[in-house]
Amino acid sequence: MKCIFCQIVDKKIPAEIIYEDRKFLVFKDINPLAPIHLLIIPKIHITSINYLKKDHKKLIGEMFLLAKDIAKKLKLSKKGYKLVFNVGKGGGQMINHLHLHFLGGWKTDEERIKSKMP
Repeated sequence: MKCIFCQIVDKKIPAEIIYEDRKFLVFKDINPLAPIHLLIIPKIHITSINYLKKDHKKLIGEMFLLAKDIAKKLKLSKKGYKLVFNVGKGGGQMINHLHLHFLGGWKTDEERIKSKMP
């Protein structure tokens, strides 16, 4: 049986997809840990970073460039964002399909101060 992310790629399980091309799918995490929490996944099944091969080098580079483009589109490039790979159950990986967490949208200290001013 295919993993849940492969089923999302195959459109057998719904997801709130924000970007798709022939290599990647980007969708909202159903249990967000930040105001913006997206998952960037390759459409091919790779279990985790531990299963990467030398011929995946270009794919991983493209994954990071896609994250950069998403940050720009969401106007987070200057404000900041976080990229996280969890590897294996002990590293917090819940789904056995390589995925990059894109997290952002938190208020900066400056924004918090401004919002408290009358």
